[in-house]
Amino acid sequence: MPEFSVPFEPAKVEKNTIRKFYNIGGFTALFQFAGSNIFAMLLMIGITAILRAVNPDASTGAVSHYMTKGAIFVAINMLTFLTANVLFAFIGLKWAKIKPSSLIKTRDYHFSDAVTHCLAGLFIWVTAAYISSGIEDIVSQYGFTTDVMDDDYGKTGLGLAIMTIYTCFIAPVTEELFFRGALMKIFSKSNQRFGIVASAVFFGLAHGNLPQFMLAFLIGVFMGHIDMKHNSIIPSVVVHIFINTMVTVMSEFNDNEVVMGLISLGLIIMGIIGFVLLLVFRKGCRFPVSTPAQSRRGIAIAKTSIGIILAFSVQLIYLVLLILTTKK
Repeated sequence: MPEFSVPFEPAKVEKNTIRKFYNIGGFTALFQFAGSNIFAMLLMIGITAILRAVNPDASTGAVSHYMTKGAIFVAINMLTFLTANVLFAFIGLKWAKIKPSSLIKTRDYHFSDAVTHCLAGLFIWVTAAYISSGIEDIVSQYGFTTDVMDDDYGKTGLGLAIMTIYTCFIAPVTEELFFRGALMKIFSKSNQRFGIVASAVFFGLAHGNLPQFMLAFLIGVFMGHIDMKHNSIIPSVVVHIFINTMVTVMSEFNDNEVVMGLISLGLIIMGIIGFVLLLVFRKGCRFPVSTPAQSRRGIAIAKTSIGIILAFSVQLIYLVLLILTTKK
């Protein structure tokens, strides 16, 4: 309002209020990380016990092989993150007193916007892939690898079906609900720019490996931007589904040089178009810029938030430990 001005330095009571929301967001991210790991461990222990009870003569190695090479492991992965993302998203929203319905009140969003966002997101994905490859080359010189994911599981019809459903539909919806929905809303209470970047950082860390961190962080910033523009998580859900589906389709043709060649050509063409569309989008919709007063209400207060510090530190240490275990 004309007669009101925001003081450059927030008063103590305002700092405490802002810090409260940063703590809520940080602890929500920490609980989601810990909860998903604990839930997955309990499911693994429970299912392993059942399989050993049904097959008492089977060795531990045989049971483990059966779980990882079949549909059980991918089903556990799907159930774990479906439950954790949805549960803690609603817990965080309830804790911060944010109505879940506010996450889907989309404004000024059309089919042309969806196409623009998807192609721009594809360009960012390709760029992140090259950056990740460069980081892997550097890390490998010291005897490590950033690729800590085991892709050799779920190689059955049912396993592939579950993985496809989860990757292409369930993960995009539930991850956007948690990261762009709950976390970004909570972190954006006084600084939109901080909310977008902070939620993207946790989105990257949640993937547990450096290559996917680079992709998730960069695409997370972009998806936070489009969600902020349209006041809804719907745009990022659409982009997330598009990218995950593209990656899934590509992975099925890794051994076919002709098809991969055609796909690579298509990626180059769509990537160039996406780059142009990204420039057009950024020209028409600037990334949120913090005023001097808002900058004092972003990272300046966030770095004193116990919730954010704990959540960031725990997930970063976990990521580093995973890489250290790959020492050759």
